[in-house]
Parts: sequence; structure tokens; C-alpha cells
Amino acid sequence: MSTPDPKALARLVGDTMFAVDVASKDTMGMELLACEPGRALMRMVVKELHLNGHKICHGGFIFTLADSTFAFACNSYNKNAVAAGCSIEFLKPGRLGDVLTCEGLEQTLSGRHGIYDMKVSNQNGEVIAMFRGKSAQIQGTVVPE
Repeated sequence: MSTPDPKALARLVGDTMFAVDVASKDTMGMELLACEPGRALMRMVVKELHLNGHKICHGGFIFTLADSTFAFACNSYNKNAVAAGCSIEFLKPGRLGDVLTCEGLEQTLSGRHGIYDMKVSNQNGEVIAMFRGKSAQIQGTVVPE
């Protein structure tokens, strides 16, 4: 049996997870733009339902965009992975109508644990938030091997 192409496998993993990701896709209105080995790219438009009492995007929604991107990046090798810890720094507000894009990149993967950085930017290229997540691989795969 031949080894699957890592990029094709990562895309299949991303498509498989996103198809049933009600939170990201349906509740939040996110789009999965790319899922590659150790990398993911997602986008979300800030809508009225995302605004807090200051009329800016609620930090929890920005966190969710980053956390979802993290999930796709750390599962991209088709080994089930979950968050073991994470932190976020909010740098600028997200505003109504902003198009937020989050790029997640693997920094290191050692054994069952990985470190991933997410950068959330608006349509003007301004960095809105930085998120760092630590993943832990658990048993199983996203798609059958």
C-alpha cells in the first residue's frame, strides 16, 4: 500500500472535520480556506451577533476562530489531537463587517505534543489577536487509514 500524499490527506481531514463542525461552520459562520500538514487557514465575517456591549467583536468569538483554526492545524496529520492548553492576546478590536482571517502554523511537534501559533488579522492586514495552543494527540484518526 502506498503512503498517501500528506497535503491531500490534510485536506481530506479538514473537509471531513469541517463537514460536521456545527460550531465553526453553522453557529459562527466560519469558512475553512486551507488545511495542510501543520497549517490551517480560516475566515469569519464579524456580524451583529458577534458584537459585545462595546459594539466590538466579543473576544470569545475571536478566540473561537483561533481555537477552530488550531484544531484543523493540529489534526492535519490524521492523528486525533485535542487542546491541552492555550492562551490569547487581544491586540486590536474586531469591528462590524470586518473579515477576520486566522492562519495557524505548527511551531514544533514532538511525540504526542505540538505547539501552534494562530494569527488573527482583519481585511487590512492588521493583527487583531495572537493565540498559542498546545496540542495532545489521543487515540484514533479522523479518517480511516
